Amino acid sequence: MPLEPALIDTLARELHHSERSRVQVEHFSKRHPGMTLEDGYAVSRAWVAMKLAEGRRVIGHKIGLTSRAMQLASQISEPDYGTLLDDMLFEPGDIPATRFIAPRVEVELAFILGRDLQGPHVTVDDVLAATDWVTPAIEIIDARIEQFDRHTKAMRKVQDTISDNAANAGIILGGRRVKPDQVDLPWCGAVLRQNGVVEETGLAAGVQGHPAIGVAWLAMKLAPWGERLQAGEIVLAGSFTRPVAARTGDVFEADYGALGRFGFRFV
Repeated sequence: MPLEPALIDTLARELHHSERSRVQVEHFSKRHPGMTLEDGYAVSRAWVAMKLAEGRRVIGHKIGLTSRAMQLASQISEPDYGTLLDDMLFEPGDIPATRFIAPRVEVELAFILGRDLQGPHVTVDDVLAATDWVTPAIEIIDARIEQFDRHTKAMRKVQDTISDNAANAGIILGGRRVKPDQVDLPWCGAVLRQNGVVEETGLAAGVQGHPAIGVAWLAMKLAPWGERLQAGEIVLAGSFTRPVAARTGDVFEADYGALGRFGFRFV
């Protein structure tokens, strides 16, 4: 049975309070063992609705769990997704660490749409034709629901991550904007340095073989809700490196080669 609307609202309010207080909450999946992926999305949508009611604005979407390894670890067969809001967008430079609980940094490509994308049938070619620009992006993920249970040390389940807006907390755009036909997107790579040390390297092919695949998947996933990816929105296509934990004072540099480089630090 789906979770009752009143319970979904209660869980969304827990997340809202957790983000503001910077105190994590216990796993929803442990407290509600019958919780489904659909329940997780219902909680996430309820939380986003609270933010919109307070004046926030949707600027796009993120796709997560795009690598095969992450899907196997989460025991799912497809990615997940969350909503990007206007207060999540940062410029390269100083990032306020007090905005986050346990921030981690991921290397991605962002698609900036020039026209709408709507399912139920969307192809990679449709995504590329609808995209104005592709640009380097860093996603800052966070955990309002604790990653490991405080009592059992069990890792949270994908239902928890989905509820938590797919762990999204921030986005940094930098480097060069390019037309999608100007580069071989799967071969776009990046080097992530933390305090001068190379922590991660990767190719965008790590995102299901081609980063536009996830964007097409998301457009089709939103269709049953009567929703679409809209012109002007930012779509984070998924990380092609593991997440790197960030602490106050850490300095990062994301080097995308021909697509440019940019730096940021948590202060």
